[in-house]
Amino acid sequence: MNHDIIKRVIFDQHEVIANAKIVIRDVALEKNANYVLVGLRRAGKSTLLYKRVQDLIKEGVEWNQIIYINFDDERLLGFKVSDFEDILLVAEELSSKKHYFYFDEIQNIDGWEKFAIRVANQHYKVDITGSNAKMLSKEVAAKLGGRYVIKEVFPYSFAEYLRAHGVDKNGYSSKEIGRLNSLLSSFFVYGGLPESVPFNNKREYVSGVYQKVLYNDIIVHNGIRNENGIKLMIKKLAESVKQVLSFTKIQNIISGIGYKLSKDVIIDYCGYCKDAFLLFTLENYYASFLDKASNPKYYFIDNGILNLFLDDKKSSLFENLVAIHLHRHYGDDVYYLKSARCDIDFYISSTSTAIQAAYSIHESEAYDREVSNLLEFAKNRKDPTSLIIVTYEEEKTLNIDGYMIEVLPLKKFLLKIEI
Repeated sequence: MNHDIIKRVIFDQHEVIANAKIVIRDVALEKNANYVLVGLRRAGKSTLLYKRVQDLIKEGVEWNQIIYINFDDERLLGFKVSDFEDILLVAEELSSKKHYFYFDEIQNIDGWEKFAIRVANQHYKVDITGSNAKMLSKEVAAKLGGRYVIKEVFPYSFAEYLRAHGVDKNGYSSKEIGRLNSLLSSFFVYGGLPESVPFNNKREYVSGVYQKVLYNDIIVHNGIRNENGIKLMIKKLAESVKQVLSFTKIQNIISGIGYKLSKDVIIDYCGYCKDAFLLFTLENYYASFLDKASNPKYYFIDNGILNLFLDDKKSSLFENLVAIHLHRHYGDDVYYLKSARCDIDFYISSTSTAIQAAYSIHESEAYDREVSNLLEFAKNRKDPTSLIIVTYEEEKTLNIDGYMIEVLPLKKFLLKIEI
């Protein structure tokens, strides 16, 4: 690889990092650890690396010691795994001091993990980002283990979204509360992609990110020829948020509008969308091992992307946002519960917490449905349980038959870390 091109890529990135304005994220990174940061494209992975670099510069590290390569740069088209050696040579040309390596969107380079392991074994400081989970197969993750910490990065949480707008989440004045409520409305509809914050037309920005994910990280990355098929499937998954969806049911939904996709293709497409961090799934805690994976609920990783497919479906956006918050904090420990006796939206097994997501329980039908399911669940448990109903703005505590149900407004729920 031409060394002058590599140097220009590095120096141009230095300028970007030096001028970057950083919003502090609630992501804890150990100073001396090597990281592989994964997550949705434009979720803020690169900015976390920018902060790492800015901190080093403040500590006295020289810019020539910082080797930052973004593999989405078109000047690196044709870069292959053997060219990584040229990066090490360029680093030595720039400085004889300790080097700090940062590799953005490294999944673009086949065989990247071999180089990553080598430089880690040579005790270089290395951080990596990637936008596709397939880059971290079980085999690759096992090889990286002990050398790198793998961490998923999400779009802004509501607390981070407020911070990006300079709003105090603990504000008490009428003006502060009004501003917070306004931002909640925006976050609810347009999501938390960090770079969407300054945009007036947030939907347009979010749509651009979705198209990038769809084409680069799903269609091109996986060699999909049937573009219309996967677009239609994603649309139907969006319209079916909150529902339990087997692959057969997805197939039936799609065939119901006259489009044919085989079950095997649907399985692949769903996997590709999860690999690109567009979707995540929750399994039924009550289901058998085999049924858990085959009857999930699908949620979108960002409300702004989900909203692209919906026409005023606030209940879907509401449940999706609750799901994102729980997934962010509890990962694979979040389930749904569905049996002949009860239907619970979310269950955190480690804390034995059952959560219902209802935009409002003001109407008696909604109140009876959510409360009765929680009570049925609690009465059949031997261990203590925590029962919660999240609504958009209602707040109270219910004491029914000796069981306490906490009704939380969405903004308070989204600002809670421990559920």
